[in-house]
Amino acid sequence: MKRSTPGNRGKPKTKLHATGLDDHAPPINSAELSERESRWNYALVGSGLGVWDHDLRLGKRYYSDTWKTMRGMAPDEDADGDYDTWIELIHPDDREFVVRAIDRQNAGDPDYQIFVYRERHRDGHWIWIECRGACVEWDENGAPARLVGTDTDITERKEAEERLAHVSRRLDLALDISNIGVFEADIENGTVDWDDRLLAIYGITGTSPATTGDAWEASLHPNDRERVLATINESIADNTDFEHEFRIIRQDGIERVIRAKAAFFLDSDGRRKLIGANWDVTAEVRLNNELQRAKDLAEARNRELESAKENIEHLALHDYLTNLPNRRYLDRMLDERSAECRRTGLTLAILHIDLDRFKQINDTLGHRAGDAMLKHVAQVLKRNVRSTDFVARIGGDEFVVLCTLDVTPRKISNLAERIIRELCKPIRYEGHDCRFGASIGIATGDGPALDAKQLLLNADIALYRAKSGGRNRHEFFSTDERRRIIASKRLADEILLGLERGEFIPFYQLQFQARTLEVAGVETLARWQHREHGLLAPDRFLAIAEDLDVVSTIDGLILEQALADRQRWEDEGLRIPKIAVNVSSRRLADPNLAKKLRGLKIEPRTISFELLESISLDDCDDAVTANLRQLRRLGIDIEIDDFGTGHASIVSLLKLSPKTLKIDRELIRMLPHSAEQRKLVRSIIDIGRSLNILVTAEGVETMDHVRILCDLGCDMLQGYALARPMPALQIAPFVRAASWRGVEGPARGLQQDLRKSINSSRQR
Repeated sequence: MKRSTPGNRGKPKTKLHATGLDDHAPPINSAELSERESRWNYALVGSGLGVWDHDLRLGKRYYSDTWKTMRGMAPDEDADGDYDTWIELIHPDDREFVVRAIDRQNAGDPDYQIFVYRERHRDGHWIWIECRGACVEWDENGAPARLVGTDTDITERKEAEERLAHVSRRLDLALDISNIGVFEADIENGTVDWDDRLLAIYGITGTSPATTGDAWEASLHPNDRERVLATINESIADNTDFEHEFRIIRQDGIERVIRAKAAFFLDSDGRRKLIGANWDVTAEVRLNNELQRAKDLAEARNRELESAKENIEHLALHDYLTNLPNRRYLDRMLDERSAECRRTGLTLAILHIDLDRFKQINDTLGHRAGDAMLKHVAQVLKRNVRSTDFVARIGGDEFVVLCTLDVTPRKISNLAERIIRELCKPIRYEGHDCRFGASIGIATGDGPALDAKQLLLNADIALYRAKSGGRNRHEFFSTDERRRIIASKRLADEILLGLERGEFIPFYQLQFQARTLEVAGVETLARWQHREHGLLAPDRFLAIAEDLDVVSTIDGLILEQALADRQRWEDEGLRIPKIAVNVSSRRLADPNLAKKLRGLKIEPRTISFELLESISLDDCDDAVTANLRQLRRLGIDIEIDDFGTGHASIVSLLKLSPKTLKIDRELIRMLPHSAEQRKLVRSIIDIGRSLNILVTAEGVETMDHVRILCDLGCDMLQGYALARPMPALQIAPFVRAASWRGVEGPARGLQQDLRKSINSSRQR
């Protein structure tokens, strides 16, 4: 398949046979020649060489079986082919080189007697061929006449070389990246060979393998030299590998930290050598030192933080004043103790303790005295309970004791009595005897359904009963009391929901002139149109509404609806002279009350505000006084409701100057049967007349009440005898019907008696 190209024409015209002998050699017989040829063939086949022989004069080409096999051809396949066809099988990157190499080989150039290239295998992959050949005969013109050579498949060798080169490149790259220097020491000759990286690390220049060891030893830090040399000498003596770390001082004076590893081996000549690596770990050591310092500092800080954490946790779980556990700690212990009781079958008892008359100590002797008493209470509790019991202060003057034990209610009761008895003893503080007491609510529970949070709530309910029952006593939890509280809570929720739904509406009770029974006005009464229970009077919701602080809200809503109803009555041709509405003490103290009332655009002298006499009129603060002044400016009259049951003084009446006094129904009820009661009511009426204050009597339930009050000189009457409370839509029909003036039976007699009383009064 290969073809020679014309070469040098000046070569000697010598003919050489394949055996390498010239034409003048002694003749060889055929047997010897056959044996020799057979021996050569075996040798060639065994060597893996593919022989090729090109006789250019005869135009013959010979390719051995091995030559064919390495290319994927069959041994009996004809390998003679065109030169250009063969060239196409050469790797494109090698093609130009191969053409030039053949030309130079034909020309006898010794540099091209051996060359390497890639050729495509019959299967399609590339194989590496090492071609060895030469021109062995020339024609009479000096042109190549015969070319002989061998091809060897060196693919595996090339791949191994490539792998080795790849590994070497990676190793060099890794050493460059990691800045690791390598050395090799000949122990017997005392020479050391360093690579460039190692020389750069040490900053050594101008040395030879014979002097490098001395330069290295001279670079060792004085404080490390003895240790390092001892380590190396010991390793040489024991023929053991070593690894150590040391400092050097480079020729430029810079101090660095070096880490070294080395191992012994025998070379091909049996000489003992040492190969190793050094790398600069200065930055790593510096970082490790900084990390160690940071670690030491962090550990010190952690110890401080741990101590601070413990202190913070203690503060978070304990009361700062008494050092007793606090509410948060109590919650944790409730869970633990209840779980223990559920597991062991023991009883969990909770004593909720609240101090009685403690506020007076703070108010009279100051908070320092109060703090001293709280500390005393903490000591008393801890002295009177067992070491396994848990005592906590949960806020203000409230304490809780948890007892986990198998006890009877009597034993728990004895503990509560002992605590109350100890706390009632006077405490001397700065020359004063401080006296206070304690009320205790007790709740117990056991069994698998034990709920500690509910148990604490039950103890709180029992405490409320103890305080309500007279204080300085203890009470056990009652399910009836719990039901009452739950009902109150439900009612409170319903009140808030009723406000959102607009369920609070006004009812009106007419008021009449005592002498003429003409309509004098109406009192507006709040009613709750409950969706389930129907119409509810204030006695069903007022107390809870006060706890919710929504009485002012209800008052405001009732006033707005009353104004709207009055306008509707006027539109229907009915004029009600005055509408009286209740106002709570909190609403009267509202700094924004006047602003809200101005927004309603109330017609002067048509609205009056009724103030309960139970409101301390003598101690009105600045906000109440200012609002009362604003009410007068807005033309809103002031009435005192339930007069005779509170604590208003004559001075407060003079100061307040109300338009009307309403005598409480309790003073009116016994008028027909009590002369003393009539004298008392006459006195109140006389006081009102002397102060130019109108007097209205509430609770006028019978015609006798009407007759007596008219005779006593009362100005206005209000009660079931004349009109019951009714919704706004019934007011107009009721007034037009004038049914209270009835002309039959007792009503007629009443009117006659009224006329007599009026005439008698006129005569007097």
